[in-house]
Amino acid sequence: MLETSNAARLADLWDEARAASMSEAERLLYRSNLLGSDKRITNYGGGNTSAKVAQNDPLTGEAVEVLWVKGSGGDVGTIRLDGFATLYMDKLHALKGLYRGVEHEDEMVGYLPHCTFGLNPRAASIDTPLHAYVSRRHVDHMHPDAVIAIAAAKDSKALTREIFGGEIGWLPWKRPGYELGLWLEAFSRENPDAVGVVLEGHGLFTWADTARACYETTIRIINRAIEWFEGRTAGKAAFGGEAYRPLPAAERRAVAARLMPAIRGAISATGHKVGHFDDQAAVLEFVCSARMEELAALGTSCPDHFLRTKIRPLMVDFDPASPNAEATLAGLPAAIEAYRNDYAAYYERCKRPDSPAMRDPNAVVYLVPGVGMITFAADKATARISAEFYVNAINVMRGASSVSDYVGLPEQEAFDIEYWALEEAKLQRMPRPKPLAGRVALVTGGAGGIGRATAARLLADGACVVIADIDADALDTAGDELCGSFGNDVVRKVRLDVTSEDEIAAGFAAAAVDYGGLDILVSNAGLASSAPVEETTLALWNRNMDILATGYFLVSREAFRLFRQQGIGGNVVFVASKNGLAASPNASAYCTAKAAEIHLARCLALEGAAAQIRVNVVNPDAVLRGSKIWTGEWKEQRAAAYNMSTDDLEEHYRSRSMLKRSVYPEDIAEAVYFFVSDMSAKSTGNIINVDAGNAQSFTR
Repeated sequence: MLETSNAARLADLWDEARAASMSEAERLLYRSNLLGSDKRITNYGGGNTSAKVAQNDPLTGEAVEVLWVKGSGGDVGTIRLDGFATLYMDKLHALKGLYRGVEHEDEMVGYLPHCTFGLNPRAASIDTPLHAYVSRRHVDHMHPDAVIAIAAAKDSKALTREIFGGEIGWLPWKRPGYELGLWLEAFSRENPDAVGVVLEGHGLFTWADTARACYETTIRIINRAIEWFEGRTAGKAAFGGEAYRPLPAAERRAVAARLMPAIRGAISATGHKVGHFDDQAAVLEFVCSARMEELAALGTSCPDHFLRTKIRPLMVDFDPASPNAEATLAGLPAAIEAYRNDYAAYYERCKRPDSPAMRDPNAVVYLVPGVGMITFAADKATARISAEFYVNAINVMRGASSVSDYVGLPEQEAFDIEYWALEEAKLQRMPRPKPLAGRVALVTGGAGGIGRATAARLLADGACVVIADIDADALDTAGDELCGSFGNDVVRKVRLDVTSEDEIAAGFAAAAVDYGGLDILVSNAGLASSAPVEETTLALWNRNMDILATGYFLVSREAFRLFRQQGIGGNVVFVASKNGLAASPNASAYCTAKAAEIHLARCLALEGAAAQIRVNVVNPDAVLRGSKIWTGEWKEQRAAAYNMSTDDLEEHYRSRSMLKRSVYPEDIAEAVYFFVSDMSAKSTGNIINVDAGNAQSFTR
């Protein structure tokens, strides 16, 4: 954000004592990571860094000049040394003899692999010539909001001169590619005193002959832009001032929880989407402003912003002064269809004879006045990053519109980037999505052995998972473990008592806000009790029924409501028990509740089938390891029922099974995965026993 305090200045984080012992390549990495650590300098995946390094040729042993440059698809904040492409500079210069002009510049990308140094497998990006041909050893290309705000202003060239004098030059808009590399070469040679250039509508290039000087120049130039904006915008209302007051935080989330599943259902017909909600201050300032619709309709300027956020956002019809979510929901289908039609018209206006087929015409960004911003993408990370990019775009619009007129990317230029053959090739190289990509699951009893193993199994195949449990400490532990293995984007945790309607509603609403909706419910919350019937108290009986029958009904009811709102089907899996089919001594309350659970699943399978909601059951037996119910009285009670030591229980259960094998939480997780995956797409109302074989629990 273009903040208005001295704290907004970028700090010089360079540690010369640390950098002194590094190789030139290591200093490039160090510089890159420092620059990428601050989103005010560049967005995720945006920008490039490079260094021209003297190295010995592995064939001749002679010293040659090698370009180290961020490889295709990398992120400077998280890059490692193997993320850089390495190319012979003499070969890169030799490419100039093959260049046939701007109409053929895309073909030059095909020559870059022939310039590779050291058999480096990292693919060079299309920005490689932009770094190679600048006549300095070190080059930074960053996307700072403060500078892009200058680049996206109507009088960009004059503002650049006013702010930077001759130290920073200016070049008109040009799509990244070989021709722009030649422009930068010419500028850097013809302006030896310049330390960089602003690219209209795009970003900032800076350069120097040492890594430290290049880093310090980048920081200094961005700080100068920030300082200039502070002086010019102090006291001015951004975006024409406030048109709406933002709703309180809890109400904003409640509105998002209502809208996101409906949007998700409407845009997921050809592939499930995952959502992200953002109501940070910068977003609220924009969506509550007088000029929001006018500016948003202009689209973004920087190509990196545009590629992540599409031609423009969809403005949701919602009046925070008279909130009516029902009216907004009623109007959403028509608004989404209108956006798709507008996108198709844009494609038809701008397509070229060799353009790829039209891609998904749905919006990525949804702006809700008084509430915030919703983004949808094929996975959570992309949805979150798309939101980050649009926040960058908001910051750019704030700056440019405060000192000049904001100018978005021309429609044809935007199309030519979105449907660029090189961009299409990059998309085609992406790995195939995992089987559960785009799916969202909620697992009750998620902190226990079976719940945790199930969550891990679903996460491993691409799902986002909300783990719910009544045990807050165990929930924190399980959440930390899963985040450590699969990342923070795809794991959420919510404390939830399955006997509380209010907590269930809140938990499912949290899933809707965090991920946009729900596809999978794994109902796994449980307890275990053991007592002869004459010693079974009414409280014990009711406790079993409350959790194992009523609790399963309550979470299923909430899931069905969400599934029906989305209209894209759903999956429910009950983790029941062998005891729901086969009687067990001294466990009448537990067995009866489990039997009720299984019959509830049958009823729900009947009700959900027409809406493509599948309901199935997994019946475990004797899952001792990792299971919370075996850590308390239940273990002693079952040992007493069989007149044996607790140490002998696992062997007892293994021996009594037909297959003579122990059953583990991961075995249950595999059965759950089968039911929620497309492998069982034509299965509902079914039961899988995972008990190593027990004739009493045969379903037929």
